[in-house]
Amino acid sequence: MIRLARYSDIVLAFGVILIIVMMIIPIPTAMLDLLLAINISAALVILMVSMYILTPLDFSSFPSVLLIATLFRLALNISSSRLILTQADAGSIIDAFGSFVIGGNIVVGMVVFAILAIIQFIVITNGAGRVAEVAARFTLDALPGKQMAIDADLNAGLIDENQARFRREVVAREANFYGAMDGASKFVRGDAIAGIIIIFINLLGGIAIGMMQLGLSFGESLNTFARLTVGDGLVSQIPALLISTATGVIVTRSASDSNLGANITGQLLSSYRALGLGGAIVVLFGIAPGLPTVPFMVIGLALMGMAFILWRQQREGPPEPEALEPAGPQPTPEEDLSQLLQVDPMELEIGYSLIPLVDENSPSNLLRRITLIRRQIALDLGIIVPSIRIHDNLELQPNEYRIKIRDVEVGSGMLYPDRLMAMDPGTVTETVDGIMGVEPAFGLPAVWIQPGDRELADRRGYTVVDPGSVIATHLTEVIRTHAAELLTRQDVQSLLDSVRAEHPTVVEELIPNLLSVGEIQQVLRNLLREGVSIRDLVTILETLGNAARQHRDLNQLTEQVRQALAASISRRMADPDGNLYVMTLAPDISQSLMGSVQQTESGPALFLDPETLQRTLQSIGEQAEAMAGQGHRPILLTPGNIRAALRRLIERSLPNVSVLSFQEISPQVDVHSVGMVGSSS
Repeated sequence: MIRLARYSDIVLAFGVILIIVMMIIPIPTAMLDLLLAINISAALVILMVSMYILTPLDFSSFPSVLLIATLFRLALNISSSRLILTQADAGSIIDAFGSFVIGGNIVVGMVVFAILAIIQFIVITNGAGRVAEVAARFTLDALPGKQMAIDADLNAGLIDENQARFRREVVAREANFYGAMDGASKFVRGDAIAGIIIIFINLLGGIAIGMMQLGLSFGESLNTFARLTVGDGLVSQIPALLISTATGVIVTRSASDSNLGANITGQLLSSYRALGLGGAIVVLFGIAPGLPTVPFMVIGLALMGMAFILWRQQREGPPEPEALEPAGPQPTPEEDLSQLLQVDPMELEIGYSLIPLVDENSPSNLLRRITLIRRQIALDLGIIVPSIRIHDNLELQPNEYRIKIRDVEVGSGMLYPDRLMAMDPGTVTETVDGIMGVEPAFGLPAVWIQPGDRELADRRGYTVVDPGSVIATHLTEVIRTHAAELLTRQDVQSLLDSVRAEHPTVVEELIPNLLSVGEIQQVLRNLLREGVSIRDLVTILETLGNAARQHRDLNQLTEQVRQALAASISRRMADPDGNLYVMTLAPDISQSLMGSVQQTESGPALFLDPETLQRTLQSIGEQAEAMAGQGHRPILLTPGNIRAALRRLIERSLPNVSVLSFQEISPQVDVHSVGMVGSSS
């Protein structure tokens, strides 16, 4: 078996070629019996596998298996038809099936076969095909929303990049699977139609050959070929029925932690009221005049007995844990008023309705999510976020929360812990009922829906997230926006100590001979203010050590550090394919801006007349809006000597626009200009 699995690709290719050969070359009856037995056995195995999988993707190769099984069954149909019409003998299996079902009565045999064909074609095949078609359509419609939900979890720090990549692959595989199942279901339908047509051809052709070539009477010919035809039809239809059933099981299967049998049993026996009421109705059927009493009474009493057992189990419930003895009175320490003077670096105040979100046993588990957020920020920006203090505040509304940095409110929002937030990413086809609200991190319109409406919202194009993800995303965006404020001088000293452990020369050469810890803190804050990661602290310190020998202007030092981090900055700004889409300055506006740059105590600034300033800001805003509409991040590419001044000019009115200089573009990215800023625009 191990050797066979090692060469499975060769075995599969050889098997498909043999199936094609079977359609052309006659095979003996003994070989046909073996192949028919293999066909029935394979169909049974496929059905059993489909019942034991936990998710449809566990059998993702099923569409291909379905195609090969259908092709194999059609090849057997051709081979058996050839033997029936040429030898009036198609082997032991077909003869046994035909004799057993007909039982001496041709009409009964034909009726039984017709019923099986109707069940296969109209009921199972039709239903499975329809379910596959609907599942494929809904899966493809919900694909953008699922991908945005993955991106939201990644941004919130709930998952890392590897987990996000894996979940994207699962979503893509799911879409491909249901799309393939939609097409594969057509094979099942076509196979059912072909089986019915082949039966009529074998019957009519066999009667004609028996009378004209074999010299049989009409009755003898009808009896012989009807038996063989019905047997051939049953041998084909039974495996087809099994595989059609497997198709229906897979396309109607939802993700679960147990197999189909455990799910059905657990869910049917979940309510003692339903079992008891059903049993009572069945008992009434047994009492009704004209109906058999014994079977209805036995079944009804059995159902009522099961209902009683379930009721008793639910009434007793799980054993209660032993109560802990209350601790004795504790001495009250003297109040330390100095603690009231301390200000938390970051805190989260919540209303009393949101307290369950902080519970360690809660599915949201906000404490665990905050830990993941701090880890993700450390990887992305290179800073250690201080501990976030969470406490309830009775002055807030029950569903309100507030985020503070050093006792100053920087964000707030409303959550409904018993509902889910559905956001419109632009693909919503129909609205969903719920409480209207606003996504707090980005200010997007949203609606709070009942948990039971999640699948409906997914199908209609919404991106659905739980309350814990909403507040985690808001916290992440607040931390990214205020990262510069969170970086204290003590934090910088801790970072320097960690670098000194492996690169002592870099730190000792720079501090305190060239720069102080406070000056390094200011440079790092300048970088964080524009979202530049300071994780590569060795490169930053080496650049400062080289540049600080010529001057100590912190703004110029920041620009030189940015140029040293060009590869990191460009890679973060570019898309996954290495393409960087930017807007540039028109030559006339570029010259005008370079001529208006002046140095001030707080750094370089642009001194423009109000009319030129207004036109420039308006043009940048229009180009940024156009880039966002095309799905690109708004990035303005400028000469290096005006980058810092231009960024200071637009940071309040256009905070979402990133400003890069030509010196910060890495050779590894491809730059594409998609707009031009000009004073005349």
